[in-house]
Amino acid sequence: MKKFLDEHFLLSTDTAQILYHEYAANMPIIDYHCHLPPQQIAENTHFDNITQVWLNGDHYKWRAMRTNGVDERYITGDASDREKFRKWAETVPYTMRNPLYHWTHLELQRYFGISELLNPGTADRIFDETEEKLQSPEYRVRGLLERMNVKIICTTDDPTDTLDFHQQLREEAYEIPVFPAFRPDAGMNLSDLGKFKAYVAALENVSGRSISGFDDYLYALKSRHDFFASMGCCVSDHGLEEIYAEDYTDEEVRRIFEKALTGQAVSDLEHRKFKSALLLVFAQWDAEKNWVQQYHLGALRNNNSRMMAKLGPDTGWDSIGDFRHGKALSKFLDRLDRDNQLAKTILYNLNPADNELMATMIGNFNDGSVAGKIQFGSAWWFLDQKDGMIKQINALANMGLLSRFLGMLTDSRSFLSFPRHEYFRRLLCDLFGTEIENGELPNDLPWIGRMIQDICYHNANRYFGWNELSR
Repeated sequence: MKKFLDEHFLLSTDTAQILYHEYAANMPIIDYHCHLPPQQIAENTHFDNITQVWLNGDHYKWRAMRTNGVDERYITGDASDREKFRKWAETVPYTMRNPLYHWTHLELQRYFGISELLNPGTADRIFDETEEKLQSPEYRVRGLLERMNVKIICTTDDPTDTLDFHQQLREEAYEIPVFPAFRPDAGMNLSDLGKFKAYVAALENVSGRSISGFDDYLYALKSRHDFFASMGCCVSDHGLEEIYAEDYTDEEVRRIFEKALTGQAVSDLEHRKFKSALLLVFAQWDAEKNWVQQYHLGALRNNNSRMMAKLGPDTGWDSIGDFRHGKALSKFLDRLDRDNQLAKTILYNLNPADNELMATMIGNFNDGSVAGKIQFGSAWWFLDQKDGMIKQINALANMGLLSRFLGMLTDSRSFLSFPRHEYFRRLLCDLFGTEIENGELPNDLPWIGRMIQDICYHNANRYFGWNELSR
């Protein structure tokens, strides 16, 4: 019987162990999509205890605690940090076969050297030990990043963000480049016209431009796109239920914007046309600047209206949606490709039923100009676990070129989430190692080891144009 979480965790063959330990394990990390707060990196934040760095903002853990019958007071409420940690420790034994069980213990091992299982009996001891370690300088935010061999980070930022903390990091010449990513989702959302009007006001303020019509709105957004580029941004990101590719006229979109700005109700079709117009313009700007554009598709967000009203978004009330992506996605990408305005693109799906759709869609628009120009992105959100990762890898391998894959990202708000890269790398090596030992792949470890290193690091480094930065 193997020991839980030993050095060969998830590596079922001798060849898988060689591939991981000799080729994958020591590769640096590029986290090209995450939600880490740049302020905490700029200020090199010190966390008083593990609850602050581990539980605050982690809706994965919150959902599990709620399912386990934990009162909200111990999740997002006013309970003390120690009390919240104890409730998480009570929940952990019940998370077996959920990826949280693996992640929890990987993170305790990799950051704090703790191999004990977290449960009610060990909770206070682990809280005290981690609290003591978190007081030392190497456990401040930057020390945590360096410990995981992180080389580049892309945060997720609204066009109205000032990027002051990115600027602070640039001026300091911090050794781990932290780049913004242009995330304009809020600027497309007309479902709450009060919030949209406030968004336009915020855009006016940050851009210094008066906005009275749609052309003014585009001009202000373009000025922010240009500003992001001046700050080293080369990535846009869009979190959408689906791609919007409705036909529209410029005059229609102008009228829709005017209606929204004056508080007049906008129909569902008008809203879709508005989103379609903006998505196309954003993609054209991305192509002009040779950016990479990312589309995260398929989340059904804020399902629990009662808790949404109480706690707000991103607090654990989202799920997989069952949207139909094929025709609209094809139409959107083709419209850009037709005019040679299709930038490098990464597509992420949240519903595993769409794996093969995405894996074949990318092949329609890979034109030979760039290796892996259109990418099927890593298993995302609810799918970034063992089963989801394996299915995504296999779909891509069967229908595209796994060798050109950009590999893993954290998509996280936690500075303790980087062992997810290790988890992915172990699964990747196990798939290759098993097929080598089964005679399905040649026993060419130098070539396959190089391929694994490309997927873990080099492909992303080249794809985003960061090759010189991270040498």
